Amino acid sequence: VFSTDRIIAMSFPSSGKQSFYRNPIKEVARFLDTKHPDHYKVYNLCSEKGYDPKYFHYRVERIFIDDHNVPALQDMLKFTGSVREWMSQDEKNIIAIHCKGGKGR
Repeated sequence: VFSTDRIIAMSFPSSGKQSFYRNPIKEVARFLDTKHPDHYKVYNLCSEKGYDPKYFHYRVERIFIDDHNVPALQDMLKFTGSVREWMSQDEKNIIAIHCKGGKGR
């Protein structure tokens, strides 16, 4: 996990057997709800996998970027625009961003 005051980069919030070696989705949700209640948005940059956004109170945005590939300019503009809008709404707002492993995209 990489973190600044307002940005958290992490690996995929997983369930089932993958939660043994990746972030368990319920623990990620518990952490965000405890440390940043109502002030976080999750960005899933993984085109290969998704999850039920209810864990994060439907504050999930998905940008489809293939593993080991450069994102399309349109996708990067969509992502940066969304982040800018979310962060400017409240100084307490943070983002949690992930791909599959937490460092590739």
